[in-house]
Amino acid sequence: MAVPMLSRFKAPGTTLRPKQEFAILFAVMLVIASGNTGLISLMPVISRRLDLPDVALAIAFSCSSLIWTTSAPFWSRQIHPRGSRQLILGGLIGYVCSQLLCALTLGLGLLGIIPPLYAFAGFIASRAIYGFMGAAAPPAAQARIALHTKPEERTNAMAMFASAFGLGTIIGPAMAPFFILPLIDYAGSPIIFGLFGLITLIAVMAKLPDNDPIDYDLQPASESYPGVGNEPTDASIVIATAPPSTVKLRWRDPRIQPWLLAGLIGGHAQAITGMTIGFLVLDRLQLPPDQAQSLIGLVLMVGAGAGLLSQWALIPKLGLSPRQMVLFGSLISAIGLLFTAHVTNLHAIAVCYALSMLGFGFFRPGFTAGASLAVDRHEQGDVAGKVTAVNGAGYIIGPAFGMMLYGLSHALPFELAAAAMGGAILVTLLRVQSDRD
Repeated sequence: MAVPMLSRFKAPGTTLRPKQEFAILFAVMLVIASGNTGLISLMPVISRRLDLPDVALAIAFSCSSLIWTTSAPFWSRQIHPRGSRQLILGGLIGYVCSQLLCALTLGLGLLGIIPPLYAFAGFIASRAIYGFMGAAAPPAAQARIALHTKPEERTNAMAMFASAFGLGTIIGPAMAPFFILPLIDYAGSPIIFGLFGLITLIAVMAKLPDNDPIDYDLQPASESYPGVGNEPTDASIVIATAPPSTVKLRWRDPRIQPWLLAGLIGGHAQAITGMTIGFLVLDRLQLPPDQAQSLIGLVLMVGAGAGLLSQWALIPKLGLSPRQMVLFGSLISAIGLLFTAHVTNLHAIAVCYALSMLGFGFFRPGFTAGASLAVDRHEQGDVAGKVTAVNGAGYIIGPAFGMMLYGLSHALPFELAAAAMGGAILVTLLRVQSDRD
């Protein structure tokens, strides 16, 4: 029996079944997300093995985030003239090239064949490729789903599609340690993840048909940068269902400014902690880097699972308003982050970090929904773009700033992030009226 929400998910003139095409697009997001987060989970150990400054790693990811944030709007505009299939292929090609270049340069560095500085330069280049070309695939896949689903079915279809990223944040850190192979060492993980991307690329080339150019009315928001423990918000869902509008919202519009400010604060807090948690596991457990790798992956996997638990199970059951979600999520995150800053054993680190991610799982969709509900329907596209920009902003400055703080004190990034979530609570209490929920 066909899934109702996918009953129209079919390109005109093709015989591909709706569920098959959706599965291909789902696999695209899953592969990209798992490879990205799997690599992030390995980098604390690789950085220490190469004797690089901890902040250097964060700078590399900040540069990638900046490139992603600036290139994603360009790719979104290319969906209409080029069609979604070409952009999905281009994004996958960029992802595969990025993973393989990363494996080559870091592998040569770890084996002592090239100096660590050269390996780091190659890593920056690989992340730049990912930031530029990888940003093309997610909005194109979203637009394809929007084109082939009924308006009343689109939100559920988009939510199911976005869950692929959440699954990737669990699968990537869980699988990465298994791909640390003899002879090629840590280079094995990006090679294997790159091969998964190549298989997905072949599937797209063979099975995903060409489609008519996407109508501008269905053009989605660009994806914000995919960092550790965060999944796409509903901004792309909102804009995919929104009618076109020439109205431009001001950033200081009093209806949305409090929501965006809270989102900006919380986004930086999550980016800071997502980048530093792997190093915290290394230093608190005082294990050799190679022995700590699987434990880092475990902590990241538990944190990502807690975030999905809130969005898949708790939010639908509790029926909280956006304001309540932001307040509750901020409080839970602040408590988890404060404990994470000071606990010293693996079990406590994993539980406390998971608690903070559980809170972020409430917080992110809360401020997204709040901003969306604060404006009229014809303004939804504009507010979704602003939400996406806010989500991406935290990953431009947050990782590098967090690692600078970590160099001063291992607890400081988590204490500052907890204080930031307290600031998000104050902004919401003082600036968002409860009768708007």
